[in-house]
Amino acid sequence: MTIAETPVQLRRGGRGARREIRTAIDTTMLPALKRNLPLIEPMDAEQIARIDAASMDILEEVGVVFRDPIAIEDWRKAGAKVGEEDRVFLDREMVREFIATIPETFTYHARNPANNLPFGADHAMFIPMTGAPYLRDLDDVRRGPTLDDLANFHKLAHMLPAMHSSAHHIVEPMDHVVAHRHLQITHSSMKHSDKTFMGMTTSGKNAEDVLDMCAILFGTEFMETHAVVTGNCNGNSPLVWDETMLGAMRAFCRRNQPVLCSPFVLGGANTPASTAATVAQLNAEALSALAYTQVIRKGCPAIYGHYLSTVSMKSGAPMAGTPEISLMNMMIGQMARHYGVPWRTSNTLGGAKTFDAQSGYESASTMMAVLMSGANYMWHSAGWNEAGMHCSIAKFIVDAEQCAMGYRMVEGVQWGDFDEALAAVRDVGPGGHYLGHPHTQKRFQEAFFMPEMFDNNSIEQWAADGSKDITQRALERARDMLAAYEEPTLDLAVNDELLDYIARREREIPAVDALNEEY
Repeated sequence: MTIAETPVQLRRGGRGARREIRTAIDTTMLPALKRNLPLIEPMDAEQIARIDAASMDILEEVGVVFRDPIAIEDWRKAGAKVGEEDRVFLDREMVREFIATIPETFTYHARNPANNLPFGADHAMFIPMTGAPYLRDLDDVRRGPTLDDLANFHKLAHMLPAMHSSAHHIVEPMDHVVAHRHLQITHSSMKHSDKTFMGMTTSGKNAEDVLDMCAILFGTEFMETHAVVTGNCNGNSPLVWDETMLGAMRAFCRRNQPVLCSPFVLGGANTPASTAATVAQLNAEALSALAYTQVIRKGCPAIYGHYLSTVSMKSGAPMAGTPEISLMNMMIGQMARHYGVPWRTSNTLGGAKTFDAQSGYESASTMMAVLMSGANYMWHSAGWNEAGMHCSIAKFIVDAEQCAMGYRMVEGVQWGDFDEALAAVRDVGPGGHYLGHPHTQKRFQEAFFMPEMFDNNSIEQWAADGSKDITQRALERARDMLAAYEEPTLDLAVNDELLDYIARREREIPAVDALNEEY
């Protein structure tokens, strides 16, 4: 739960009994989610084999373009067939051998060891959204973000118990030139939270900068054997991996840091207009990248990734929360488990322009499918709206509470007090109530999740409290949290070294508003 509740008084009575509760912000991070519910698996063994065979046929017969001379040479040395225009044809047995060396589980290490996270198999984590060029701010105004706005999101991610990471560029800091942003973004992730975080992969050189900063924070030798940061490499569907992403992938894999291999799916636009065939193509794309991580460094951690949306055949716009996306998540979960690799998905996605009912429905539909499909790395878990064009502070707060609710559900049924609770049935008997019973007194805070952002009062009480909608309540909560924020201590010498590194790299990198691969 996002709030620790302390009872100050209980007035005993019948149906009208109420609790007066004093609330205080509790920022303790929830442990890694360990699933105790059965997963939804829509495919049988024959259908899994059919997807696998179709994907392997694509890799062998259609091929995948690796638009990068270093990757092409790597594949030649590995024994792959390279055709014209950088098209690589991968033998299925070669792919299976490479995939088999990816660790199924590992541990994420944060600068605060209390926030370390077991990862993979039954363990999962929630990560905020990233990449928004706009935000809806504390006044719910849509505008361009600054580095201070990004810092506020990192602070909120640090304080929200269900968020297991501070991510990286939750919003783009438009007050810094593009060529230098990755440095400031990484420092903000490290400084304002002591949870694990993500690293920018906007170019190979930028990825190396991020990893150098991680080495300052954690130590080069430590990184050789411990996962401390996550990179993301998006593929260009259909069937293309480009030089920018592959350069970043090599940087992360060479340092033994996990990378998400994420085909970008616009179902019906860059994949077939078919759920099953889309998964077959996506699976081939993901497998080709996962295999390449092992060409770079055998045994390095890698994560089966994707970004899923379907395209409106009326407008061409990407859609969120559709049933096909839910089905694809469930199918991809089965495929990842079939290969024995951890996997990533996207959570609480909304396409609405404001934090409205559409946004809530889309996000809830996505989250339920994600939770029941067994995803390990649940990215974009807070704030995503307008198809990722903005991050809403109000939605960020409510999404995080929704994740905490989902966390509680997937933990499964708790049986620890079953006998004690049954004894209360005998004590109360027919026609009584449980509000004053010792078992209820002891358990009322933990027995049922009590959302803070949802209003369940009578309409009279709601009106007396100001008739506030959920956006207003969430923005008030965000202001309260930011006012109460305490920065987690970062060693001054380490911070000085990070700042010196940033200053040196900003002198070396031309301050132009575009990435320059020569630097």
